[in-house]
Amino acid sequence: EKLGDAWTDDHTELLSDGLRKYRYYILRGNWVEAGFDNAPDPRAIRLKYGQIGEEHVGENIPHLHREDKTQLYLTEEMTFAGFVDWLKINL
Repeated sequence: EKLGDAWTDDHTELLSDGLRKYRYYILRGNWVEAGFDNAPDPRAIRLKYGQIGEEHVGENIPHLHREDKTQLYLTEEMTFAGFVDWLKINL
């Protein structure tokens, strides 16, 4: 969805096997300004647990990507409405 001259929104939300999986990103061209998801990202797993052990491989961890995915922060679960509210405050 076009959000102005340079911003676009890319979002996906799925329910699979009783798990909610989501991806909400705001892009400027190909640059990831901010992206919330709960994918089993190895960097998020390492940040949460200090290491990636067998018991955590594939675990969905809510997190935020910033600065074209060079920064990563752990977050709580995000909804699309929460993402829109975050955008209004932070961008």
